[in-house]
Amino acid sequence: MADYDIKELHGKMLDILTAIDETCKKHNLTYYIIAGTMLGAVRHKGFIPWDDDADICMPHRDYDRLIEHASEWLPEHYEMVCAENDSNYPHPFGKIQDSRTTLIERAHLGHVGGVYVDVFPVDGMPESRWRRRLHFMHYKYLCKLLYFTCRDPYRHGHGVSSWIPLLCHKLFTVEGIQKRIRRMLTKYDFYESRQVLCFDDGLRSVVPREVYGTPTPYPFEDRTLMGVEQYDYLLSHMYGDYMTPPPAGTEFQHNIHYMNLEMPYKEYNT
Repeated sequence: MADYDIKELHGKMLDILTAIDETCKKHNLTYYIIAGTMLGAVRHKGFIPWDDDADICMPHRDYDRLIEHASEWLPEHYEMVCAENDSNYPHPFGKIQDSRTTLIERAHLGHVGGVYVDVFPVDGMPESRWRRRLHFMHYKYLCKLLYFTCRDPYRHGHGVSSWIPLLCHKLFTVEGIQKRIRRMLTKYDFYESRQVLCFDDGLRSVVPREVYGTPTPYPFEDRTLMGVEQYDYLLSHMYGDYMTPPPAGTEFQHNIHYMNLEMPYKEYNT
């Protein structure tokens, strides 16, 4: 479990979520809280007590509009980081981060940023089940290439474990892989597909588009955020008996390498 005050982290993430909500409403963008954040809204009326990240998703058209206008639409100190505005960005999805803070989740990826909310595009899928599986396997393959191309090759020393990252560094560029990921994600448009997927959540979260439906308000801490219309359908597919918390000691948290809620990430000195 976390050795820091997770309530302070939740407060920072809640402010980012509020800024996203206000920006999307003002500029007619569709977003949904998703994954553990959606589960938290239903089961806890806010954050899952031990959850150390927050997630939203957006149909790709809205995702692209937010990327295009984030610097003018988001409040001061909040910024969107993604492959479209950073050629060395190591993730296949974007983040909106608080530039007044520092958070490094995985030091071996070499990316320094602030406390963030993950922003995932949600996209269409093929009708055929086997084609959906192949489409998703293509995504996972590209993500693995991206990881090895971004990773410090010598994370585990100079032995055999460094060979694959070194080969990827020679054969691929981060920018090139990100373009391939974008092409495959946008192959099937969210609004024109019957089945849709937030790819980071895996094949278990392939659902009919109407499950997302009209963004629906949910109480979240002392705020209101927009979530999927048919939450029970989605959460049951993702988590099974989602209203029963996991046994004590099995709660999932990320291994945060470094966090400072008072220092701007641009002042961080490696």
